[in-house]
Amino acid sequence: MTRFAPARRVKLATHSPPQRLHLRRQGLAVCVAAALAVLLTDGTWAQGVADAGTSGPNVPPLALRPSALLADRLTPDAQAAAPSFVWGDAISGKTGERTVIDGHAELRRHDTILRADKLELTHQTNEATATGNVSVLRNGNRFTGPDLKLNLETYEGFFTTPHYELMQSNGRGDATRVDFKGENLTVAHNATYTTCLAPLGMMPDWWIKATGLELDHAADTGRATSGALYFKGVPILAAPYVSFPLSDKRKSGLLPPAINLTNLSGLELTTPYYWNIAPEFDATLSPTLMTKRGINLNGEFRYLQPTFQGEVNASVMPHDRLRGMQRWGHTVQHQHVLGDALPGFTGSGLRFNLNRVSDNDYWRDFPRSGATLTQRLLPNETAVSGRIGAVAVTAGVYTWQTLQDAAAPIVAPYDRQPQIDVSWGQLNQRVGALDGLDYSLTGQLTRFTTRRTPSVTSALADLNGNRLLGIAQISRHWQAPGWFIKPKAQLHVSQYTFDQALFTGVRSASRVVPTVSLDSGLVFERDATVLGRGLLQTLEPRAFYVRTPYRDQNSLPNYDSAAKDFNVGSAWTENVFGGNDRISDTHALTVGVGSRLIDPATGVEAARFSLAQRFRFADQNVVLPGGTAVTDRLSDVLLGAALNWDPKWAFESSVQFNPKQGHSQRTTLGGRYHPQPFHVLSAAYRLQRAGGLLPSSEQVDVGWQWPLSIGRTGSYAQSAAVPGSCGGNWYTVGRVNYSVPDSKVVDLVAGFEYDAGCWIGRVVLERLQRSAASSSQRVMFQLEFTGFTRIGSNPLQTLKNNVPKYMTLNEQVQTPSRFGRYE
Repeated sequence: MTRFAPARRVKLATHSPPQRLHLRRQGLAVCVAAALAVLLTDGTWAQGVADAGTSGPNVPPLALRPSALLADRLTPDAQAAAPSFVWGDAISGKTGERTVIDGHAELRRHDTILRADKLELTHQTNEATATGNVSVLRNGNRFTGPDLKLNLETYEGFFTTPHYELMQSNGRGDATRVDFKGENLTVAHNATYTTCLAPLGMMPDWWIKATGLELDHAADTGRATSGALYFKGVPILAAPYVSFPLSDKRKSGLLPPAINLTNLSGLELTTPYYWNIAPEFDATLSPTLMTKRGINLNGEFRYLQPTFQGEVNASVMPHDRLRGMQRWGHTVQHQHVLGDALPGFTGSGLRFNLNRVSDNDYWRDFPRSGATLTQRLLPNETAVSGRIGAVAVTAGVYTWQTLQDAAAPIVAPYDRQPQIDVSWGQLNQRVGALDGLDYSLTGQLTRFTTRRTPSVTSALADLNGNRLLGIAQISRHWQAPGWFIKPKAQLHVSQYTFDQALFTGVRSASRVVPTVSLDSGLVFERDATVLGRGLLQTLEPRAFYVRTPYRDQNSLPNYDSAAKDFNVGSAWTENVFGGNDRISDTHALTVGVGSRLIDPATGVEAARFSLAQRFRFADQNVVLPGGTAVTDRLSDVLLGAALNWDPKWAFESSVQFNPKQGHSQRTTLGGRYHPQPFHVLSAAYRLQRAGGLLPSSEQVDVGWQWPLSIGRTGSYAQSAAVPGSCGGNWYTVGRVNYSVPDSKVVDLVAGFEYDAGCWIGRVVLERLQRSAASSSQRVMFQLEFTGFTRIGSNPLQTLKNNVPKYMTLNEQVQTPSRFGRYE
């Protein structure tokens, strides 16, 4: 039974303004006493008042618990113990039976506020009957209308001709009657539903009209029967049964159909079905009709468990009319924490990443099949790892599917079947009189195989074989405020065996390469004032010396080595090659200097500048197959700068300058202006020369999201626009990549968005370069009814992948709380 606690509020109300409580003229004391006598149903409440008023040394102090947010829901015990408060202009009734509040009547519970001109409470059944200007606010959801009958314990009852507003979805509507069937289920008859705020006397931009509308707050799902969707007064979609979300929680059902228009496949119509199997499992089935090709069936399955997770995605087209063949592709990703399941191992784990397609043209014909399947090198990896004490062990099989293009062939990498890695290391150890030593041992055994056909001219590139590798390393790092120094020594040992003899006649080879290096630097700091701003300025000179003697490696195959890009990262490393088949004979000194401007109050880096160059004391004779020795004593000069003077602006640049030829070998310039959400402009310029003066690549890249016009507030997070306002926000969004030497656009994503607050329209054109002579184009249209559904194609993922700092217009940054509508 609900416990009412009106007396305390009546007592306080005697000092409130007259409109809050007007006691009749029988006299103040008589009325207060009568109200107490009427409302006290037993001695429980009176004892509670007495207990609340006690004080003294035996009463423990009130314990407060810190919390960032007020709790939206109370525990069942707290709900049962929570009192209810009522007040109004006049209170009358009969003890233990009923209470009548007449005039400005109000009842408050922990989760409910009920207001009406007249309110009658029946104590035995805990029913409330309200008439005249009735308003119910419960858990953030508001219902208003002329008449209400409601059980305050079970929350069962009905409301006649109400208007309702829902907190989670920001939805609202009207009905001839609403039935409350418990705390979580509301049924509206002859109802409408929308998330729009219509100007006075006008219909909303869109709405659902249905003979029956169920609002299941436990499942956060709405269900409409015999429903139709109206947009601008025109019915555009009708169905005997429609289900839609009331929040962003997952739910099973048909997803909005997606429509695409492309030059590769014609008109594409996708009707996905989402299956919320369990909290830890779900699946999406997406059949697609392509007018030029046929029917494509796609399925995705995801799973998440305490010790493993993964995703399976498969697609099949039984018959592609353009290619005259079956097309298919799949990707499987899995990660598994095995713990101590492997005998003798701890912290073990299993992972695999499997990708396969039917043919070489798959990436070209289905450019939106996913980030993995649209590459020309598809990885297939399975690996298991674990530890034996301080030794880490990983064993795996790593293969590739190479999708070749006759116009632009690529060299397929070697498969590694298997590869076993073993590593051991210790930090900050003491050896004899030396302490603070870091040392490690790394071993690797790899079987290299290739599907390429060996040839005389490429014998070293297409030779199957085994490689046993060992790397020992020891270093000591001295560091103090203002300086650091780190000497390091390495020993690189390799043993090769080959399936067939080399051109020298041998079937095995070995190599031992030592390396010593010394890294050192200074850090100076001073207070500085730049453009009137107090900053901390640093000056950081650095020197890195490396000595690796020459070992002849020209007769060895190249399984996994490649030249590193010369940049501010690789300039401070011992080996100019990546991988382990080539260890460069380097006798060089890299020197550089950097400077930073730091805000002392926040630690934010306002600016950064760097300069570095490598000096060679001897030629570099170890090269990749087909390469020539490096004889220049001075490397290119590396210059870098970054500026974040204002949070709205960001600039970054890097230049690789060739002093011998007098021009930049590689240049990257970039900037971004981001003054506020949904306002971003970015631009980048990239230049690279393979040799000589003519650039091998020169591109300009521009991205943006920017409003074109401002009407009423368009963001969904601020969709409570002032009724009577008009218009919305137009945005332009896109990214363009332009090739300067070719004088043409390489890739293009561009379009417009219109945000009306409760609905968003999008039209986006996408153009992707497929090869030097062909490209794919797609036009995407979408109508998004905020809080309900999306119709058309879905350009959102395309925009997120291509436009830097792109924000979804209706992005909700904070979960709604019922206290946002607290009165």
